Amino acid sequence: MNRFRFLTTVAIAPLLFLLCLTVRAQTASKDTAPPNSDQKSEEIVKRAIEVLGGAGYLNVRTVIGHGFFTPFHDGVSQVPLKFVDYIVYPDKERTEFTQNGVRTIQVNFGEQGWIFDGAVKTLNDQKPEQIADFKFSFRASIETILRGEWRKEGVKLSYVGRREAGLAKRNETVRLTYPDGFWLEYEFAAKEGLPAKIIYMRKHKNMDSGEVEETLEEDRLQKPITIDGVTAPWVIDHFISGKQTSRINYETIEYNKPVPDSLFTKPATIKGLK
Repeated sequence: MNRFRFLTTVAIAPLLFLLCLTVRAQTASKDTAPPNSDQKSEEIVKRAIEVLGGAGYLNVRTVIGHGFFTPFHDGVSQVPLKFVDYIVYPDKERTEFTQNGVRTIQVNFGEQGWIFDGAVKTLNDQKPEQIADFKFSFRASIETILRGEWRKEGVKLSYVGRREAGLAKRNETVRLTYPDGFWLEYEFAAKEGLPAKIIYMRKHKNMDSGEVEETLEEDRLQKPITIDGVTAPWVIDHFISGKQTSRINYETIEYNKPVPDSLFTKPATIKGLK
C-alpha cells in the first residue's frame, strides 16, 4: 500500500501495500520483455497484478484505510495507535494517528507537506528531509514494481530465483536495480502469485558518529483480503536488521470513495484543522 510513517517520533519505511501514489501503469508485451528486464520477471509481475485484481487494482483512484499501527522496541510490541489514512491519486496522502485522545496528522501533496503534532500543539511545514523520506517510500514500495513507474528511470528488472517461505512453500524473487546502486527484492508466492515480501538496503546517518550506515530492511505482507475486487494484505510487519520494528493491522479499507480536497489543505491556524 502506501508509505506509512509516524514522523513525530518514528519514521518507518514503506508499509501500506497497495497505496503508493502512481497511476500510469505500464506492462510488458505478451511476447517479449523490454531490454531492461527478462521474460521470467515480467511474467511474475504480470501474474501478481492479475491476482490483486487486474484492471480493478490498476484503476483505484482513492483509498481510505482504518486500523492500528503498533511500534516494536527490541522485538516487543508497544501500545498501538489508531490510524486513518487517505490517499487521492496521483499525489495526495493524509495519515492521522490517535493515542490517548492526542491526534497527529501528516499530509503530503506533490513536493509539499505539513505536520500537526497534537502532543505539543504545533502546525508546521515538513522539512526537506521529511519530504525526502516520503519520496523514498515511493521508491521502496510494492507499487513501484506493479504499476511500472520504475520503467521511466532506467532501472533493471531481473529474476533472482526461488526461496524457502515456510513448510512446503516457495517464493519467486525478482530484483529492481537502480543506476545509483539502490536495489529492492520482491518475493511473490510461487503458488498463489501474491506479493509476500520486500527487501532492501537503506542508508542512514548515525546521529552520534555522523557516518552513513546501511541497514537491511524488510516488509512482510500478510493476511490478504479482497474488497470490491481488489486484494491487499491487511497485516504488514516491518523489520530492520532482522528485528521487528512495527506492525500495521487494517480493520477496514475502502476504494474509490469521495475524499474532499480540504483534507490536504494546510489550515492557517490549529483551530482550522479538520
